[in-house]
Amino acid sequence: MYQKRHFMVLDIGENGGRYMKSRIKYTNEPMGKLRVIKDFLPPPDQLILKDENIKVTIALNKSSIDFFKKEAKKQHTSYQKMIRQVINWYASHYKDQESA
Repeated sequence: MYQKRHFMVLDIGENGGRYMKSRIKYTNEPMGKLRVIKDFLPPPDQLILKDENIKVTIALNKSSIDFFKKEAKKQHTSYQKMIRQVINWYASHYKDQESA
């Protein structure tokens, strides 16, 4: 588990951070009402969720690869990640239907 920590936050209401387009001008004035909240985030080493990947060789149509390469370039990612994600979604969809 991770250590519980507490932080001080400015109590500005639910819409406080919604329209923060202007630059903040810092002063030495009182900050207003503060309240303590519990640290609900895990440490960075627990944020990395890595699935076990198995390398395979697969033959795909040139047009499919060209499509994924083009789309991956637009999204600034690798085409292999995109293909892997599509396969994962497909498998997850039908795996969920089997258990229903």
